[in-house]
Amino acid sequence: MTYCCGILVRDGLVMFADTRTNAGVDNIATFRKLHVFTRPGQRIMAIASAGNLSITQSVVSILREGWDNPETGETETLMKAPTMFQAAQRVGHIIRELHHVEGEALEASEVKFDVSFLLGGQIKGERPRLFMLYAAGNFIECTQDTPYLQIGEHKYGKPVLDRAITYDIDLYDALKVGLVSVDSTMRSNLSVGLPIDVLIARRDVCDAELNFRIEPGEPYFHDLRERWSAALRAAHAGIPRPPYKNAR
Repeated sequence: MTYCCGILVRDGLVMFADTRTNAGVDNIATFRKLHVFTRPGQRIMAIASAGNLSITQSVVSILREGWDNPETGETETLMKAPTMFQAAQRVGHIIRELHHVEGEALEASEVKFDVSFLLGGQIKGERPRLFMLYAAGNFIECTQDTPYLQIGEHKYGKPVLDRAITYDIDLYDALKVGLVSVDSTMRSNLSVGLPIDVLIARRDVCDAELNFRIEPGEPYFHDLRERWSAALRAAHAGIPRPPYKNAR
């Protein structure tokens, strides 16, 4: 399991993903799940992945290296997509192709074709966009009404985002809230853990303003965890006890 999130606000895009994978309690490893593609000043795209690691790695590798289009005879890659919408279509196409090639063998081994992706970024001349793709290759797009998308073990971090994220929030405030949601998830689910990869892409820059890995013991994240726990305890103490009593 994993936890990945994309937050699309007025000033740009925030994406983050944990790096923990596990195939049982005694088989835990670290793998990057947030992959950044950039041509500075022209385009930036980032893909976060959740699900079967062998499949997600194959999808990302094919998108990076390219595949032959039998209709045009050209080699297509993610970075050659003319729009972000068509980039999402290309990711969906590769998911379906892999399912066609490997799905039967996986099912024979009782391995579920279980993957999901977040694709976010901006191509020069377009607005920033954020998509979530499912195992069938279909996808939805983030909107201003709900300016974030999550994949993986998202239920523990969602209430934090629901209460605090708006389309007009500052980019770094969005990152702060996102990290609180990561901490909430880590507290409740051992399958999500550090390091955390973080990306900030400011609107119309078409490059990474921040591409950072939060390692265990990193001072800011440790302080954030302590402050959030203290704030929750203070809020609990500051709310009056329920006045309810049994009727007599």
